[in-house]
Amino acid sequence: MCLIMADTEPLKPSNTGWLIADVVKDTSAFVWSRTAVDPDLLTLLANPQWAPYLVFPGEFAAAERVVTEVQVPTGKRPLFVLLDGTWSEAGKMFRKSPYLNHLPVLSLQPEQLSRYALRRSTHDDHLCTSEVAAVCLALVGEPHAAQTLETYLAVFSNHYLNSRQSVPANLDDAAHQRLHALCMLVR
Repeated sequence: MCLIMADTEPLKPSNTGWLIADVVKDTSAFVWSRTAVDPDLLTLLANPQWAPYLVFPGEFAAAERVVTEVQVPTGKRPLFVLLDGTWSEAGKMFRKSPYLNHLPVLSLQPEQLSRYALRRSTHDDHLCTSEVAAVCLALVGEPHAAQTLETYLAVFSNHYLNSRQSVPANLDDAAHQRLHALCMLVR
């Protein structure tokens, strides 16, 4: 995974991009700037071990760039480039990042609506960053990682919402038990 984060996104307590880094070992994160691009990001995108896909709704891209399936050439691994920010910030990053224009745009068709309750889009089919990552992981045959990320988001969201109301977390609830069980499978 490659996160390109809006400048204030890493500081937001409701940010889910960091959950991805906790679950997916090969995660890189970069702060987006309209006027400059991090040279390490360009190096990552050019690395021959990766087959990068910019994950974004296809309706915003030229039709010839849009793909709905991941097809990785032999000897390469998929690299999902996620624009981490509000929907308006992500749109701005998509439009104003010419160094991403050569990447195919992976347009996801999720089977479920977003369950992210910390910030809302005006569209129920717009997913938060960690939900997008979970869909990508499932697409490439990583169901355990996808389920772990989905469950981690549920636990994170519950903790966040409870903390806003000064309610202690229930560490024995179903989501915590599921997350614990998924994490035990990795050991």
